[in-house]
Amino acid sequence: MAPKARPGASVERARSRMDTQQAGRVLIAGGGIAGLALRRALHQRGIPSLTLERRRVQAEAGLAINLPGNAVQALSRLGLLDGLRETGSPVRRREYRTARGRLLFAVDEEAFWGGETVSHCLRRADLLRLLQRDLPDDDIRQGAGIAGIQLGPPGARVEREDGAIESGGLLVGADGVHSTVRRDLFGDRALGAAMLASQSWRFMTPNPGVEAWTLWAGAGALFLLIPLDRDEAYGWVSATTEHGDSTDPAAICTAFAAFPGLVRDTLDAALSRPGAIYHSPLEEVRIAAWARDRVVLLGDAAHATAPVWAQGAALALEDALVLARLLAERNDWTGVGAEYERLRRPRVEHVQRMTDRLSRTARWPDWARNLLLPVVGPRSYRATYDPLRTSVI
Repeated sequence: MAPKARPGASVERARSRMDTQQAGRVLIAGGGIAGLALRRALHQRGIPSLTLERRRVQAEAGLAINLPGNAVQALSRLGLLDGLRETGSPVRRREYRTARGRLLFAVDEEAFWGGETVSHCLRRADLLRLLQRDLPDDDIRQGAGIAGIQLGPPGARVEREDGAIESGGLLVGADGVHSTVRRDLFGDRALGAAMLASQSWRFMTPNPGVEAWTLWAGAGALFLLIPLDRDEAYGWVSATTEHGDSTDPAAICTAFAAFPGLVRDTLDAALSRPGAIYHSPLEEVRIAAWARDRVVLLGDAAHATAPVWAQGAALALEDALVLARLLAERNDWTGVGAEYERLRRPRVEHVQRMTDRLSRTARWPDWARNLLLPVVGPRSYRATYDPLRTSVI
């Protein structure tokens, strides 16, 4: 007579079989740019994944984003170059101006990056849609926040806020600056304020006539406009106010009193629509490790930095390509996090160093910045972006 199965044995066997099947699956925490890029890169290489996004609707997706040439190159590797050209606009020229509007120096971005990978500005919503183009919709869950994480063979188990359990051979924290994965497994370390500034505001505005990426810089005040097309532009503003770290956008107006009329009028128009201007604290993530066991941090969760060189999305796209390649190259994912970090950290630290270097110039007195930036500005641009022109895969 066959031995009688103990109660619950069949359930345990079924769970064991499921865990074994899911050992080759990647769990992705976060369905923003970083998480969707990894999802796409894994799909290209035939690696199953499940993306868990706590939000049901993407926040701030109506705003735009500037993608330098290395981000465009990464999107090309993801098979999206043609799709990128269908939306937004190429950014062919940069101009750096004084608070009075005088041109300090300009950069021919098309000549620097080349016509194929010239910088591009588009709406975030369009980029998110692009990253999901032609992908199945059964490997992503919206409104699926993470409540807890357990590590152990053969990988990681995640408890969702709704009580469901998901298992995978690797967990990737692609959940942004305020990453739940980073906090739970790497410690609740306080974020650092960016050297550039502590506060910023972003908005979309009717294009006042700018044809190039244009930055006006004054004492403690920066105003950036990037044309999305002839009708609309993306604006980014940062200023030190008499109220210190005030988050009230109206408090910044006095900082731009001496700026050209185009700047003041654009700012006034943006402030007249409070619901369309977004406050963004400038917080940086600089931590000693991005990987632990079979957990890896990717994008801003690992290395958020001030938007001086517009590398947030670019580095995240590159992270996704490198990690997907490493996972495809090996059957055993033990140690893949350490190898990913070894490959990615030098490039990220280069961006961080150059971010700090240019951030310090924003603190110079006007006379010093206006005198020296025509010389050091073009050099900094080349020194920053030259290494980034090399493809990561």
